[in-house]
Amino acid sequence: MEWGSESAAVRRHRVGGERRDGPGATPQPEREAPAQDSLADSCGGGARTRKRSGAGSALSEAPAALGLALYLLALRTLVQLSLQQLVLRGAPGHRGEFDAGQARDYLEHITAIGPRTTGSPENEILTVHYLLEQIKLIEVQSSSLHKISVDVQRPTGSFSIDFLGGFTSYYDNITNVVVKLEPRDGAQHAVLANCHFDSVANSPGASDDAVSCSVMLEVLRVLSTSSEALHHAVIFLFNGAEENVLQASHGFITQHPWASLIRAFINLEAAGVGGKELVFQTGPENPWLVQAYVSAAKHPFASVVAQEVFQSGIIPSDTDFRIYRDFGNIPGIDLAFIENGYIYHTKYDTADRILTDSIQRAGDNILAVLKYLATSDMLATSSKYRHGNMVFFDVFGLFVIAYPSRVGSIINYMVVMAVVLYLGKKFLQPKHKTANYTKDFFCGLGITLISWFTSLVTVLIIAVFISLIGQSLSWYNHFYVSVCLYGTAAVAKIIFIHTLAKRFYFVNASGQYLGEVFFDVSLFVHCGFLIALTYRGLCSAFISAVWVAFPLLTKLCVHKGFKQHGAQGKFIAFYLLGMFIPYLYALYLIWAVFEMFTPILGRSGSEIPPDVVLASILAGCTMILSSYFINFIYLAKSTKKTMLTLTLVCSVTLLLVCSGAFFPYSSNPASPKPKRVFLQHVTRTFHDLDGNIVKRDSGIWINGFDYTGMSHITSHIPEINDTIRAHCEESAPLCGFPWYLPVHFLIRKNWYLPAAEVSPRDPAHFRLVSKERTPWDSVKLTFEATGPSHMSFYVRTHKGSTLSQWSLGNGTPVTSKGGDYFVFYSHGLQASAWQFWIEVQVLEEQPEGMVTVAIAAHYLSGEDKRSSQLDALRDKFPDWTFPSAWVCTYDLFVF
Repeated sequence: MEWGSESAAVRRHRVGGERRDGPGATPQPEREAPAQDSLADSCGGGARTRKRSGAGSALSEAPAALGLALYLLALRTLVQLSLQQLVLRGAPGHRGEFDAGQARDYLEHITAIGPRTTGSPENEILTVHYLLEQIKLIEVQSSSLHKISVDVQRPTGSFSIDFLGGFTSYYDNITNVVVKLEPRDGAQHAVLANCHFDSVANSPGASDDAVSCSVMLEVLRVLSTSSEALHHAVIFLFNGAEENVLQASHGFITQHPWASLIRAFINLEAAGVGGKELVFQTGPENPWLVQAYVSAAKHPFASVVAQEVFQSGIIPSDTDFRIYRDFGNIPGIDLAFIENGYIYHTKYDTADRILTDSIQRAGDNILAVLKYLATSDMLATSSKYRHGNMVFFDVFGLFVIAYPSRVGSIINYMVVMAVVLYLGKKFLQPKHKTANYTKDFFCGLGITLISWFTSLVTVLIIAVFISLIGQSLSWYNHFYVSVCLYGTAAVAKIIFIHTLAKRFYFVNASGQYLGEVFFDVSLFVHCGFLIALTYRGLCSAFISAVWVAFPLLTKLCVHKGFKQHGAQGKFIAFYLLGMFIPYLYALYLIWAVFEMFTPILGRSGSEIPPDVVLASILAGCTMILSSYFINFIYLAKSTKKTMLTLTLVCSVTLLLVCSGAFFPYSSNPASPKPKRVFLQHVTRTFHDLDGNIVKRDSGIWINGFDYTGMSHITSHIPEINDTIRAHCEESAPLCGFPWYLPVHFLIRKNWYLPAAEVSPRDPAHFRLVSKERTPWDSVKLTFEATGPSHMSFYVRTHKGSTLSQWSLGNGTPVTSKGGDYFVFYSHGLQASAWQFWIEVQVLEEQPEGMVTVAIAAHYLSGEDKRSSQLDALRDKFPDWTFPSAWVCTYDLFVF
């Protein structure tokens, strides 16, 4: 028989059993095809002609499709109910328990101060004063069993970090408020609790991170009034410069005398607003800390999957966890609120958006874990327990399962062996019984992989098309749009490929037989993932173990009934019940993935097409969720209605997206999803090698932090259009613009609107103090800079020159992406002039000099951050945007 053709007689034979289907259809016993049946020479060599009559009636398409959809919807509902259950209600709070009402009072007072950027009076004076005032009140109420010590630290230091492509940080006279709660007779060991009270510019920073500091104040109050003595000290660090890329934590752990007492820490952070606080990092290699969380936390929410995803660098963020781990060599636990990241770092991050229940559950957990650690015998000798990693995950917020990774590897390989025995039994049967099965299995594997690959290609083609026509992020404010567009396309393509295989390749093979083959194929694929992840030492391999063990157990339980009666209601019920745990947990993780990544795609820069990323994620999720349901395609009478419905939904959604029916952003007060735009009113001055000004201009430099650029803004502000696109100054570091952080590789589309010069009352000053040749034949340049609390220093070496060392970080210069050098500088109040040096090794003299340096001064607080033109432009932006605006200056020099 030729590919794609079959005689009417063969077709009648193949579908004859289907026509006889009905509620009262009598199951027929399965007949094995004789060994001498004609076989196709290869997967593409021809259609099957052997006869395998089905053992049972085929599934009716509509009920089967609807049933699977309702099954997944019911599981999704269970996941949602679990996530919304923030606190398990019990008896009213008693003395010695965390009081969310008191913590909320702290939160409202801190956020009422307003944005708290490092170096501003709001951060360095008002917030510090409030914290000290509340700590003093707590000290007055404390029990005689405890002693409270308070210290205000003002550290100065420097370090390099590989975050955002790599850069160096320098800080001067920033602020830490440190409180030590210890037994009356003192303690030799301590556990650290860390939060930060500073915020990004123009945001009240309720979730990031005022709520954590409020929780810590209340935990301090409860512990200090407790009648239960502590064995070890608890140090509460309220740090005032985390948003300056982790500066204050570095100043504490490398310079504070109490830092030597710390044996473990808990870091409280936020990547969203409210909800459950997720444990997304632990260790490194301290299983006892995970066990402490498991034993103590009242409302656990933890996942080693989140840890491995975060530490992979996919998420463009970092926390103080890195500093304590890398510079203090201390193990810890990292927690963060992750819900509603759309308003993270915006003006909408206000106290009223954080539910009291969220505060209560975070407080209950932090209090319990700190108390557990402060009375633990392991804390004093924590280094003895530093061995291996832990597999840990919560079960729908009810409890946590945790075990050593080495135990996990044993479990994983035991599961693999079970699959080997299961499949091996089929492959190793006498040849006349297995010839067809072996060939069909590997052809089925190929068809499955082809269906997944073509599904991915299909959604990527749609995503690229959507990006090219300027309709990116149409799902940002309506997430269901992405499911209707990319999800339906992925599912339809998978069903389509398997329907073709069923119709043109597996001719005359019974649906029951094919259902078993494709179940085995899915089992084999998941087993392959399990082996790969376990071999790489990833703790997340437990997910693949779940996706192998439970389906295999289910198959063994229903196999006999399926063989005798086919795909009847009883089989389907038991089959779906057996898949309950893997599918429910998969949907649990998929929720977390989209809860984290969807908001991030709205601030991931102008270079990464968000539709391509989201389409890929949705295609991957579709592959996983469809894997053990592929066999239903072969058990069903037809798939025409399902494919038609999916194609119709996808097509209608695509037409609506192309027509611009779904606007990406929202100013809805109940659920805002703003577009982020940075506006910097800058005056730039370029000097040549002789110190003469060769160029001077002023303008408002505009950066949109998502892929749509200014396409939605131009209709509201016509002067912002592609005629004012910023041009890169090729000879200047980082294109000659005042980057606050080195994210130029993520945001290459800029706009530069001409404007009047800025004239800050406290202008920045930069000068060359000295230039000297060293004994090792290099040139040492010493600089001095004064200016506002935030400055950025850029260096580009010329041809024939290299930067050999400098007085920053550990002395070894660190390049950013692109090869330039970036130094982030900040100071608190009353900082002295910043003096530093760089050493340039000149291999070949160049007439244009050996190095270009530039310094940008950022005015993020006070009157200097504003200008009349900047205010006027910011006010023109529509209410569905969040324009963060400030004034800056940029000066470039050649030496």
